[in-house]
Amino acid sequence: MLEKFPAFRANQMRLEGATDRRRQVAFDAKAIPIVTVKTIVHVVYKTDAQNISNTQIKSQIAVLNRDFRATNPDKVNVPAPWKGIVADSRVQFKLVQVTRTKTGVAAFTHDDKVKKASTGGIASITPKTHLNIWVCALSGGLLGYAQFPGGPISTDGVVINFQAFGTTGTAQAPFNKGRTATHEIGHYFNLRHIWGDTPDCSGSDMVADTPNCAGPNFGTPTFPVITCGNGPNGDMFVNYMDYTDDAAMFMLTTQQAVRMRAALDTSRSGLK
Repeated sequence: MLEKFPAFRANQMRLEGATDRRRQVAFDAKAIPIVTVKTIVHVVYKTDAQNISNTQIKSQIAVLNRDFRATNPDKVNVPAPWKGIVADSRVQFKLVQVTRTKTGVAAFTHDDKVKKASTGGIASITPKTHLNIWVCALSGGLLGYAQFPGGPISTDGVVINFQAFGTTGTAQAPFNKGRTATHEIGHYFNLRHIWGDTPDCSGSDMVADTPNCAGPNFGTPTFPVITCGNGPNGDMFVNYMDYTDDAAMFMLTTQQAVRMRAALDTSRSGLK
């Protein structure tokens, strides 16, 4: 996107500046207004199985509301050193529309073709004021992808594999607890992967309360996993912005909530 959409770099730089300023303000969750994000789900299907039910869609919205408000029951599994920074981001979601589009495309990938009618998908609906989620078959084991704030409005939103969406129907273990959408919507609100997307210890997610780590964690790790000299507690593999199985991720941190709020106050202010 940096190559194809030159304004994205400048938009991201402005957002990071706003995020730095937001960090100077204490994050008092009880004092911050709750934002209800109006959400539109686009089901793009070739087979009947891919045409997921409204029940499955609602199960995903329920997960998002638990995860982003830190009311998910499995947060009791957060290791003791991090229990004090589990954050209620003060963001919740309301399903306002479902569209259904029959396609001739067997599976999409991360090239945004699912977001255009001319390439077998469907265009977004009022993306400045609504979160658009496309649910479809994705190739190559891809669970989902998202667009960071500041990109082109026509492709703004999140794409999720129909087998990793919600908690029922076509959702398949180990990605059947709705956390793929939680993770990707984290990106939509400007959260990075906790390892900073480098194959060593040089990267950063620009969040002070997530320990620096060497790379993604997978499966269901046992605490602690120590890399990058981050002992004794190690990698925060229970964070939604890692790559662990759905059953092993339980939390966002206070400083991740600050990053999200900075995006909502600036690049994504139309959602409020």
